Amino acid sequence: MSKWEREEGVEFLERIGVRAGQKVLDFGSGVGHYAIPAAIAVGSMGMVYAVDKDQEVLGELERKATSLGLYNIKTIRSFGGVKIDLVEGSVDVVLLYDILHYFKEDERRKLYKEVLRVLRPHGLLSVYPKHVLGDEPHGEFKNIHLDDVIREIKDSGFSFKGKCCGTISHNNTVNPGCVLNFIKTSQHKKL
Repeated sequence: MSKWEREEGVEFLERIGVRAGQKVLDFGSGVGHYAIPAAIAVGSMGMVYAVDKDQEVLGELERKATSLGLYNIKTIRSFGGVKIDLVEGSVDVVLLYDILHYFKEDERRKLYKEVLRVLRPHGLLSVYPKHVLGDEPHGEFKNIHLDDVIREIKDSGFSFKGKCCGTISHNNTVNPGCVLNFIKTSQHKKL
């Protein structure tokens, strides 16, 4: 496991608001570059739900977690859609890191609704909006500015809390970057 996953990633997630005992959803988790540090941050009383469409990477994450003695990660296969197979109001923090550019706008809005559904009141949504204009534009974000992403998420029932910048993981490397943090607004407790 990398030093980033073991130490720096844990510290970064704690800075955004991940706390011991919480339940965290890492949507699009891959091999666990964020699920592993989240599991360390929430500790044995917390839980991390790692969702990905690729069963092979989920298997790799499970093997890595077991080898590290982390038994608080539950992998969930998504089959590529935006449906989240968790109970309403069951998680404290949702991580959408480097995945939104894969989805068309209507799919992203459905994903935000699902996030609203599974988040507890005043829960935290943290987004790494990589691949917008000015930051290696790619996929569905190739013509979208960062402000557009913020507006889209705010329009979906979240309040913008701010940016958190530091050294973060991206494509098996670590580099400077920023995530955007949002809070589920109280009027969206139920859909």
